[in-house]
Amino acid sequence: MAKTKGTRLTKKEIRNRLLQIFEDSEGAMLNVKDLFRRVGAMNHPAKMLTLETLGDLVLDDYLTTDQKGNYRHAVRDVQVIEGVFRRKKNGHNVFVPDDGGKDILVTERNSHHALDGDRVRVTMLARRRGHTREAEVTDIIQRAKDTFVGRLQVERGYGFLLTERALASDIFIPKDQLKGAKDGDKAVVKITEWPDNSKSPIGKVVDVLGAQGDNDTEMHAILAEYGLPYRYPQHVERAAEKLEPGITPDELARREDFREVPTFTIDPHDAKDFDDALSLRSLGKGRWEVGVHIADVSHYVTEGGTIDREAVERATSVYLVDRTIPMLPERLCNFICSLRQDEEKLAYSAIFEMNDKADILHFHVAKTVICSNRRFTYEEAQTLIERNGQASPDDLATPGHHPAIDGSPQQPKGEWAHEILTLDRLAKLLRAKRFKRGSIGFDRPEVRFEIDEKGRPISTYLKIAKDANKLVEEFMLLANRSVAEKVALVPKGKQPKVLPYRIHDVPDPEKMEKLRGFVAKFGYKVRTEGTKTDVSKSLNKLLEEVKGKKEEGVVELVALRAMMKARYSVHNIGHYGLMFQHYTHFTSPIRRYPDLMVHRLLARYAEGGRSVSATKYEDLCEHCSEREQIAATAERASIKYKQTEFMGERIGQEFDGVISGVTEFGIYVEDILTKCEGMVPLRDLSSDYYEFDEDNYRLVGRRTKRVYNLGDKVRFRVERANLERRQLDFSLIEDPDGLPVAPPQPAKGSPGKGRGKTSSPADYGRKKANKKANKKADKKAARSAGKKKRK
Repeated sequence: MAKTKGTRLTKKEIRNRLLQIFEDSEGAMLNVKDLFRRVGAMNHPAKMLTLETLGDLVLDDYLTTDQKGNYRHAVRDVQVIEGVFRRKKNGHNVFVPDDGGKDILVTERNSHHALDGDRVRVTMLARRRGHTREAEVTDIIQRAKDTFVGRLQVERGYGFLLTERALASDIFIPKDQLKGAKDGDKAVVKITEWPDNSKSPIGKVVDVLGAQGDNDTEMHAILAEYGLPYRYPQHVERAAEKLEPGITPDELARREDFREVPTFTIDPHDAKDFDDALSLRSLGKGRWEVGVHIADVSHYVTEGGTIDREAVERATSVYLVDRTIPMLPERLCNFICSLRQDEEKLAYSAIFEMNDKADILHFHVAKTVICSNRRFTYEEAQTLIERNGQASPDDLATPGHHPAIDGSPQQPKGEWAHEILTLDRLAKLLRAKRFKRGSIGFDRPEVRFEIDEKGRPISTYLKIAKDANKLVEEFMLLANRSVAEKVALVPKGKQPKVLPYRIHDVPDPEKMEKLRGFVAKFGYKVRTEGTKTDVSKSLNKLLEEVKGKKEEGVVELVALRAMMKARYSVHNIGHYGLMFQHYTHFTSPIRRYPDLMVHRLLARYAEGGRSVSATKYEDLCEHCSEREQIAATAERASIKYKQTEFMGERIGQEFDGVISGVTEFGIYVEDILTKCEGMVPLRDLSSDYYEFDEDNYRLVGRRTKRVYNLGDKVRFRVERANLERRQLDFSLIEDPDGLPVAPPQPAKGSPGKGRGKTSSPADYGRKKANKKANKKADKKAARSAGKKKRK
């Protein structure tokens, strides 16, 4: 390691050291933490300077990066490369090389009909001095998709599909391929050919979704846009109708009988697919048996059968704003498998024996039969917890109605109150232990809509996880972890059998360094080095410190961006966010295919079966991870559509907001109450020329030095709402001096009041302007008083 004691590294020294390190690396991929150590960058300024230098070397094509904090010497003499084409809305399309190198610009004229996600072959173009590296598409190896969704523009003898988002040009449709569609209809169109000399591809209508603006049409359009099904195949429905829901005496004899044990479900008020239930019974002497009972879908869905093949393809249920698109046929997910009240059901159960301190004394999994005594909503369970004086202070501080306390944990009031309170108490002990081990707590509220019978959003509310939600969550986490440990922990010398794990990698080290620098501006610290537990505990401390402060949302957002995405894999690396070494998904087989895989493998291994093919199950894991991400994107799109629809009825109205995103083309502002987000385009900030400071998530005025920071509170007006693009445009309300108007600040000592030292540069600018105005007024008053005196 280079010695830096007593001296400050210059950028030139860092560059020279990096050049030597990579010359000696023989093309090996080097981790950024290792580079910090080898360069001698031991403090935050030196690390940030190292990251800046690495970025320069990537731009110079000297290095390539995998975007995860790893770099290597770019030895690229070849001019023809294969990879993936990514289309951008601004026309700055990019080519992503297979070798993990940096993205390469492909202008529209050089894209040659390539579509987003296509596998392509490109030729590198000669680089112009002072310009970024460019490539030209020479071959389309494999199309990512050939069907698109949009609005039809129908003329007399032909039509066009206007996609708005996916394609740079519209799709031409001959009259005989319109399938009876009318002008203005939303439709799914398949590209049939794209002649080399034609600007537009030629296609045919596959499905007419309905009139634009109709709620069902728009929700189906979102699903079709992301390649998700919006209808259930009839042959799969028929296969489900043939299933026998009854429980035979032979099946009952093979299972543990929990029908007489107090059991209940706790779910959202509008839920229909109840895939988990909890049971509780006292074993005496301060010991409890807690059963986590999961619908035994594998009993009804045969691997490789008609229903299973459809479930594999879907991989997950999709939850849009106003509907659920289920993984399984409705007869299964809402009736046969759903753990409904007062109905005997087959379950696969994780059964725990624990003491009053929530220590696990014994655990086993078993096929069971249960009968739920009560279907609780989260609100009903929360009321029991609050009325008996066991609610957490955070819950009691939330807005809304809270029942008067008329019971206690010793003398509980309410149906099944003793069981709910006992489980809540044990869950809180489990949660405390989990956080003590370093589990990270991101509890961000989610926006929800109240929708009328036509699907129109009439109001919004925030879904906040309270004690009742956390009660269920904690026992589901416990079951998932325990099941994973059952397979993963084997005697020394033995190899664990294959299992799909839910894995979560350590945070991106570059983003963690940026987080460290960002929170330092607000007076906070966060560790970026040390053990995984050290870093996670430091993150938790940071999240606790910002709670209730004005910068809470922005710090949480930047911290979240440093986290990796969780995914499925048979190669277990642990779950960083939960700080579990072994974790899987066992608790939702009605809506997630990996859980169904885990159920089948558990049963197989319990009977002494051999391990399955790791390659086959890794492919399934990758497919399920991909479908999960697509479903999440579609869900966000449906929320964005409803937000646009909701705000579209409020054009010209003013609201209080917070800057939720900063980009080179404008700032995003989020309404504080509804969480609806819109953009203030850079062109509308006409009082100055603004430069984008990416590292500090802000725009800085070149002349006035005015700053727009992530997290600044502002007052905004709704200007435009484009439902087709799901896009809102806002404008900032400014004072006579051109400064943005902020919402009223809380009174001194009220909740949410930030510390004085955490004022943002924008706040400082407003204070400076006010001070200047006051000083000017004082001088004017003094001159006026002097004149009067002379008179």
